[in-house]
Amino acid sequence: QVQLVESGGGLVEAGGSLRLSCAASGGIYYMGWFRQAPGKDREFVAAITPSYGNTRYADSVKGRFTISRDNAKNTVSLEMNSLKVEDTAIYYCAAGFVPGTDSRRFSYWGQGTQVTVSS
Repeated sequence: QVQLVESGGGLVEAGGSLRLSCAASGGIYYMGWFRQAPGKDREFVAAITPSYGNTRYADSVKGRFTISRDNAKNTVSLEMNSLKVEDTAIYYCAAGFVPGTDSRRFSYWGQGTQVTVSS
């Protein structure tokens, strides 16, 4: 059974940085981060392939966020810089078998971690 456990959320001022981490158990998968703000749908943030580490980003975070993974430790991280108020959301780690940005492609989800960016 796959388990995903996120950590690293918190409160930060606009322009600041945060690093989220996700520890996975049960195998090596295509990994992604999604977020959901109050009253909004869950949206894709970033993803990374298991073998070559190819990455994809939402346009809204491109150039500010960096996704990376350590297969030896089975962890994936999201480095978030130049944070904006609109980045405030619950961030979810997800794992799947097929690359893509659609949340339906991801079979496993973490519990989420809150990121709050203040002005």
